Amino acid sequence: MSSKESYRVELRSAARQLSDRCLYSAAKWAAELLVDIEPDAHAPASSVSASASSSAASALATPSTSSAARPLSHLHPDASAYRRRLRSAAASGDIAATPPAGVSYISTPVPDDDGLNSDGGNDRYLLAKSYFDCHEYRRAAHVLRGQTGKKAGFLRCYALYLAGEKRKEEEMIELEGSLGKSDVVNSELISLERELSSLRRIGSIDSFGLYLYGLVLKDKGCESLAVTVFVESVNSFPWNWSAWLELQSLCTNTDTLNKLNLKNHWMKDFFLASAYQELKMHEEALKRHECLLGVFRSSDYIQSQIATALYSLRQLDEAEVIFEDLLRNDPYRVESMDIYSNLLYAKECFSALSFLAHRVFLTDKYRPESCCIIANYYSLKGQHEKSVLYFRRALKLNRKYLSAWTLMGHEYVEMKNTPAAIEAYRRAIEINPRDYRAWYGLGQTYEVMNMPFYALYYFRKSSYLQPNDSRLWIAMAQCYESAPLQMLEEAIKCYTRAANSIDSEGIALHRLAKLHSVLGHSEQAAFFYKKDLERMEAEGRQGPNMVEAMLYLARYYKSEKKFEEAEFYCTRLLDYTGPVFTSQASESHLVTSCPLPVKGVAKASEISLLAYVKLRAMGSAQEE
Repeated sequence: MSSKESYRVELRSAARQLSDRCLYSAAKWAAELLVDIEPDAHAPASSVSASASSSAASALATPSTSSAARPLSHLHPDASAYRRRLRSAAASGDIAATPPAGVSYISTPVPDDDGLNSDGGNDRYLLAKSYFDCHEYRRAAHVLRGQTGKKAGFLRCYALYLAGEKRKEEEMIELEGSLGKSDVVNSELISLERELSSLRRIGSIDSFGLYLYGLVLKDKGCESLAVTVFVESVNSFPWNWSAWLELQSLCTNTDTLNKLNLKNHWMKDFFLASAYQELKMHEEALKRHECLLGVFRSSDYIQSQIATALYSLRQLDEAEVIFEDLLRNDPYRVESMDIYSNLLYAKECFSALSFLAHRVFLTDKYRPESCCIIANYYSLKGQHEKSVLYFRRALKLNRKYLSAWTLMGHEYVEMKNTPAAIEAYRRAIEINPRDYRAWYGLGQTYEVMNMPFYALYYFRKSSYLQPNDSRLWIAMAQCYESAPLQMLEEAIKCYTRAANSIDSEGIALHRLAKLHSVLGHSEQAAFFYKKDLERMEAEGRQGPNMVEAMLYLARYYKSEKKFEEAEFYCTRLLDYTGPVFTSQASESHLVTSCPLPVKGVAKASEISLLAYVKLRAMGSAQEE
């Protein structure tokens, strides 16, 4: 049996077992991965051609080829280039394929269904599953009372757990409203913990029961024991993606992640890639997901994770290409499209975001992700009230939707509603304390409220969680620069960190030069002005910052008696064709009163400086 065929066998069995136990999210994930495995190279040509023709037929049948879908492709004519590059690299061996299953890998276990086939147990299980599918959880649990099999026992306990969760949500709405906070807990946790812990102690619990036991422990706050139980569950049955995600949520740092005693299985690669993404280790996550393409080359899940990593690394164009390709292949996809909408918002692609919002509205307008996409659309239009309305709708559908809380906080800041913004950011932090955007939002809010010490505290938290994001260091530096603090040396340290990160806007270098100039560090100021000037020239930028840099360097080299360098920058100032620089208040009247040609705009002070430099240079030559 080939390695790919072994993956198919495992995933096919896992999807059936997960679905049979009503773990539908994990079953869907396994089934999607199953169909994303490409045929083996030695597969019969007829089957491959049949598969290709059916794919072509389905592509023709999808709305992605209609005129309504074309706005997505006008931004990138070669929208599949990045995806093809990854696939070709995987095919040529540049990307390491996931290792084939071997002796160190776990064989697919067959769960013990004891007790179901005796005394009508199987019939009762079918009835209970029907009740469960109709969300009648307590009826499902009641039907399975007295059943001793592990499968029936799991479904009964799982139904009780969900019944308790449902009642908890109802009580929260009754007491505090749809978005309020409450101390209501699941009333079934205590009895479930007692029963499941007893079963684990005597060894009468399977991997699915361990998964449920981990959920109960996590809800009760016993996180250390929950990690141990989830590890036991995934080691016993590694295809339950829901268990991996719960384990991931408890790995709040790399130390916890590295201490996990996980068995060697290819599902571990998916987990590590996702965990690295969650811990903001985007480069490592990207490498892991690209390696997984060696086997799962057609996986939309992997492609969406790669696009998310690229977006987090600020490689927006490449991420946009992959998101467009995903939507073209699956026009009714909603998962991860909220991240795509954030990307389009950042790039201010109004037409593409409008099209995406319209598409998800027609697909499923009551999905939290759809509401978030529509909210981003209204935010880009400047209609912040409507944006908040849709963010609140998303949170009514899923009160733990992290992005909605954070983005709604941004909208409240735009509306100058600082108390509501602070509340939204704090709710986001309660859900995920590692969300640097919420900490950063709190810092911005307190900065607007002229509370710089509070703002600094939150900026420090955000930069600790995301140390390679220059925007966070720049925000902290500007806070240090503000009038109440004036801690310029600390600001310089922050700008230095920002300059060493990816500062796409070039703010850090310019501010470093300005601050060193203010503090009288002329040599350091000249160094950073020169670096900033080189950056602007490389990027083809012009503007007041370029004039300021050339003027400072001319004066600096004049004071150092390096007249050739000073003359070079003065000549460049005379040839400058950009806007007139007027930041020096003492010279502004010379700029407005001196009639100079439109091309070759310069200030009277630069002309006099150039003349002075030339005279001094001539004097030095005569003395020699």
